[in-house]
Amino acid sequence: MSLSLLIVLHELGHFIPARLFKIRVEKFYLFFDVKYSLFKKKIGDTVYGIGWLPLGGYVKISGMIDESMDKEQMAQEPKEWEFRSKPAWQRLIIMLGGVFVNVVVGFFIYIMLFYANGSNKATGTDYKYGFGMPPVLEEIGFEQGDQVLLVNGDTLNIAQNLVNRMVFRDIETVTVLRNGNPVEITIPEDIGSRVFQADIMGPLEPRFPFEVSEVTPGTLADSIGLQPGMTIVEMAGYPIAYNSDYTYAINHKVTDSLPFEIKYQDKNGVVESKTIDFKNNKERILGFRKKPTAEYLTTTEVDYSFAESVSVGISHGYWTMHDYVVQFKYVFTAKGAGQLGGFGTIAKLYPDTWDWTKFWERTAWISFVLAIMNILPIPALDGGHVTFLLYEMITGRKPGDKFLEKAQIIGIVILLGLMLYANGNDLFKALFG
Repeated sequence: MSLSLLIVLHELGHFIPARLFKIRVEKFYLFFDVKYSLFKKKIGDTVYGIGWLPLGGYVKISGMIDESMDKEQMAQEPKEWEFRSKPAWQRLIIMLGGVFVNVVVGFFIYIMLFYANGSNKATGTDYKYGFGMPPVLEEIGFEQGDQVLLVNGDTLNIAQNLVNRMVFRDIETVTVLRNGNPVEITIPEDIGSRVFQADIMGPLEPRFPFEVSEVTPGTLADSIGLQPGMTIVEMAGYPIAYNSDYTYAINHKVTDSLPFEIKYQDKNGVVESKTIDFKNNKERILGFRKKPTAEYLTTTEVDYSFAESVSVGISHGYWTMHDYVVQFKYVFTAKGAGQLGGFGTIAKLYPDTWDWTKFWERTAWISFVLAIMNILPIPALDGGHVTFLLYEMITGRKPGDKFLEKAQIIGIVILLGLMLYANGNDLFKALFG
């Protein structure tokens, strides 16, 4: 739904300036109508329709070399209502229109979300027991239970997002509260790559003491006798005091093929020990739920006036785009290429149950993604057309139609290849995990 909405808005970004410059638009389509349309209606000079192939959308502008590859039209003498007859600056505005609309839509959604919902803050000391730290952060000086106070001297409003900051932004120092004392940690320049390769891109795990609250029948937890109210005290020789200790042991102390010892304690203080393994349980799931035994997090709700929402929304949108652009340096690695996803990945961005806030948050993010992807200087994308137009405006020489046709074909092949690869990754993950 949101993708279709954004595609229509993107194409309107091309359609409106084209019409303002008195250029004829022959088609306005959601999805592609290869040989067939699900719906179409001609109004004036334009056929509006919905195609059957859900790979985007397009507007067919008269006198323009695009995905329609209309060579017959291009072989005729240029007409005054055609794209190619207009000055380069008008053609540039038309080609930038879709990206411009996607950027504006993204900013607008974020501004309205902050105005309607405000935001929540949870700084370092709001996490009473600090965070569980993965080994890659321990290696550079972090310790279990550190409370994140400052990043480059500034407060991090959501301290849990430290890892995200490390991957996408330049961080020199992080100040943590450790045993009541501030400690400054110097961050190495390559921390982003190290975190990415360690596959810990998500938020830090807040720590809290816990007990077993529910055991799923037929699971490992059930088979060894875990019951509600019990506490786990040790796994694979690693002491467990907090939920993050359990996560650490599961991820870094246990080997799938080797048996290990788990110790747990009942309400009377009696400790039992059992030996188990994950030979037939590659996801390393014991089968119980954790219940915090103490309050561990305090959040502060922040409301914004409309003027404040504009400032906060623009700032949030800017950094959203910044982080997405920065992630391209990780895409061109073996691990990054394996994480490229298609429509299946997009679908997973949305929660299973309907949530308007989540819907609009994801829609704003995808709008920025569409803008950035479309401005890439790849023939067949808006960015490819923009590149050729800038060349024309700088040199005064217009690329020949034959060159543009070949470039368009190459661009289409590249895009189809990327699309097949990304959706193939989704299919592979769905089949083999």
